[in-house]
Amino acid sequence: MVVNPTSYCHFNAAVPILRLYLDEAADHRAHLRLSLPSVRSLIGAVRLESDHGWERHIEVLVFLYWPAHAASYTVVSQTFDIPKTSVHDIVHRVSRAVLGILRKVICFPTGDDLEAVGVGSAQLARSPAFSRAVGAIDGCHIRIKPPANNSHCYYNRKLFHSIQLQAITDHRGKFLHIFVGYPGSVHDARVLRNSPVYTGSLYPHPQARFNSKHSGAWNIIERAFGMMKTRWRSVFFKALEISPAFKIEREAEPADVDDSDVNDGASTQKRLRHCSIGEEGCAALISALRSNAHLRELDLRGNLPGDSGKKLRSALLEDPHSFDSGNFTSSKQVNQNNTS
Repeated sequence: MVVNPTSYCHFNAAVPILRLYLDEAADHRAHLRLSLPSVRSLIGAVRLESDHGWERHIEVLVFLYWPAHAASYTVVSQTFDIPKTSVHDIVHRVSRAVLGILRKVICFPTGDDLEAVGVGSAQLARSPAFSRAVGAIDGCHIRIKPPANNSHCYYNRKLFHSIQLQAITDHRGKFLHIFVGYPGSVHDARVLRNSPVYTGSLYPHPQARFNSKHSGAWNIIERAFGMMKTRWRSVFFKALEISPAFKIEREAEPADVDDSDVNDGASTQKRLRHCSIGEEGCAALISALRSNAHLRELDLRGNLPGDSGKKLRSALLEDPHSFDSGNFTSSKQVNQNNTS
């Protein structure tokens, strides 16, 4: 026997937000961050789990209002004149429904759409070489509340706890691909190397004059992140509570100090190979090497020192005071071979 869904809670036109939704001429962007056609398209696309309860229109409106205004469940409850527990259930139920259609909505273009994206990318870059570009890629940090375990792994270089979102957008700012979940302390390059875009060899190789032309086309992803953060303030301007499913693993060449890295006496060597340490981090470590009398050698191979890190390294090696009684084996050294 097939049971048809039954809605026992209907529109109450006396509620201002619902009366606004019924007004075809009203501007819905100020309250729901989406146009009326976009709202109705979402309502038609989601498939909700419950076979009874509030109408699908109401549930989607409640869901949209919550992230659009960074509002608490209590405020949303008062706005729609429904119980707070119902708001909680609706937000989680519609969230699962949206995740169910995620891969249908966020996907790479094909056919004629792919050609149109290439034309748009070439216009942004002002170079026909980008007519084969599908989109622009970048990452951003989503603020979270510190997890109970391994909270230090989520503390990013911007001095707050986060998880990382890597995304690709087309020339209009439409999202084509997302990769989310890495802790905030992980370097962008490592996130990219572990993403399906990179492992699937979809990432382009730089060519002549690539960077100058690329910057014009790449700016669209920055604008897309800006629009997304402004539109859905609840997600990006507040710290979210999450249950991390991320397992902190040890690499083949661990970043921490093991027994083989520590020598007897004052000649202490600490290796930090292949940790994706950026320019600021390398500069700080080199400065610490100069000021610490017990730290004699610092191995930064496989990291990203940048120009400032390389300059500090050169200055340190040229400094006569960095040597100890002419004994080269105990002198301060900075190994940055094979760095990019």
